[in-house]
Amino acid sequence: MRVALFATCLGDQVVPGAVVASVRLLRWLGVEVAFPEAQTCCGQPAFNAGYHAAARALARHHLQVFDGVDHVVTPTGSCAAMLACHYPHLLEDDGRAYAAARDLAARIHDLASFVTDVLGVDDVGADLAGERVTYHDGCHVLRFGGVSEPPRRLLRGARAELREALGHDACCGFGGLFAVKQPEVSSAMARAKHAGIESSGASTLTSQDPGCLLQLAGSLRRGAVPVRTVHLAELLWEGVLREHAADAGRAGALA
Repeated sequence: MRVALFATCLGDQVVPGAVVASVRLLRWLGVEVAFPEAQTCCGQPAFNAGYHAAARALARHHLQVFDGVDHVVTPTGSCAAMLACHYPHLLEDDGRAYAAARDLAARIHDLASFVTDVLGVDDVGADLAGERVTYHDGCHVLRFGGVSEPPRRLLRGARAELREALGHDACCGFGGLFAVKQPEVSSAMARAKHAGIESSGASTLTSQDPGCLLQLAGSLRRGAVPVRTVHLAELLWEGVLREHAADAGRAGALA
């Protein structure tokens, strides 16, 4: 199985630790991971701003970057949605490129869905027992990707105490350019999630979308809400290291 990691701009700039943890977790599960160095921005900012020609050029570029691999895995749910949902739309007037975009759409996965649905793994060998965790459903990975259960299956498999927050599937207000163009509304939307997160009793908030984590971490910090925010990949890898702390030959080699 040939698997390529799509780090994405958000992964690289906001949660580089999640990118590293994704690779370590996949290797822990026996997956050989490649990193095509020609990858760059998926084009979502340009697409959202109406610069479809620029987004289309980036779509064509990534058709070449990820050609020849069986699967493409990313720790950024919104970028997975861009490749899966918007690349075919952008290239629908070019028959050959459209077919390639549809093919890539079938091979792009968020991390959790790849682990549970492609690898068939619900228990990655992590120990999160005693961790009170609530999961935030990012809009793109939930609404475009339909991904809800895979991350929860992995958290349950790691024996985390999963606590659903009221409004866990409500938009955090980030929305990429929306947070820049409408900062007051964006901040208010993030604050609206505080009560649900606090009432869940969770000590840790996790998600598969770095943009959401950036938005919510800042809002929770400003609101003095004592909840840690961490990407799902990093949280699971913490659990793997905890579970296999004595296995220096395997877990330590990947740390």
